[in-house]
Amino acid sequence: MLARLPRVANENVLVGFDTSDDAGVYKLTAECALVQTVDFFTPIVDDAYTFGAIAAANSLSDVYAMGGKPVSALSIVAYPGKGDLDDLEQILKGGAGKIHEADCVVIGGHSITDDEIKFGYAVTGIVHPDRVKTNGGARPGDALVFTKRIGTGVISTALKRGVAREKDVCASVESMLTLNRSACEAMLEFDVHSCTDVSGFGLIGHAREMALAGGVTLELQAEAVRFLPGAVEYARAGAIPGGLKNNREFASCVVEKTRPLSDEIENLLYDPQTSGGLLIAMPDDDAARFIGKCEYAYRIGRVLARQEKAIRLA
Repeated sequence: MLARLPRVANENVLVGFDTSDDAGVYKLTAECALVQTVDFFTPIVDDAYTFGAIAAANSLSDVYAMGGKPVSALSIVAYPGKGDLDDLEQILKGGAGKIHEADCVVIGGHSITDDEIKFGYAVTGIVHPDRVKTNGGARPGDALVFTKRIGTGVISTALKRGVAREKDVCASVESMLTLNRSACEAMLEFDVHSCTDVSGFGLIGHAREMALAGGVTLELQAEAVRFLPGAVEYARAGAIPGGLKNNREFASCVVEKTRPLSDEIENLLYDPQTSGGLLIAMPDDDAARFIGKCEYAYRIGRVLARQEKAIRLA
């Protein structure tokens, strides 16, 4: 739909909606640009406070993916008119707590009555115009580094079906609550060529955007990808979210498999993530040093010159 909107030329728009980037970037001065994004969704965990905190971490992630520092946030709330106000209070407190953890401030928001609960934030960050990280720019020879494990969508589905173990849910929640702040701060010390956060489109969906934006092919080592505890088991048992099926239907046409993969592993590569990690393309030497500084980071592949397919699963 966005592709049909008229483009308005503005020299201060450094990143707009036409590049499928994580956030928009608007230049204010030679030293400062705004990073702007918005995200909200329905509850994925039972606890109201935790849901609010996860929604906040997810909203902040787009700013980190652009190399920015979040500074302010506006809450977005849809809540039933006869809903439990104590639960609403906990959602707002959970979100505010996570926003403040990021040294960001909630300065307002907007709410509407809706039968289905939805919550998130519009977040504004700042970044130096010369230090913006986009999903384009990956170069052949770059290493691909990822900063979280995969599987939040499958585990959330298993939870809804009542088959998820508590310890697996806790590990997934811990991952979703972890800000990408430290990963962002660490990557800014290196020559990062491209970055995106992995969220609703899954690892392959967001890798596709990076590959197409950079005119390259990304080779992903399936055995190198790390999964959250229980994710492979639940995927094997059929706990497949609708978003995963949509992601696979949309993006599989750009994927070349060089060897057979089990259905559960291949499915998880399309699993929609909430508050997922950063996918980063950087020189090989820098990747090794970055992994040493960022405890969550690990190598999952490399960037190749453009081939027939945008993604190569090796």
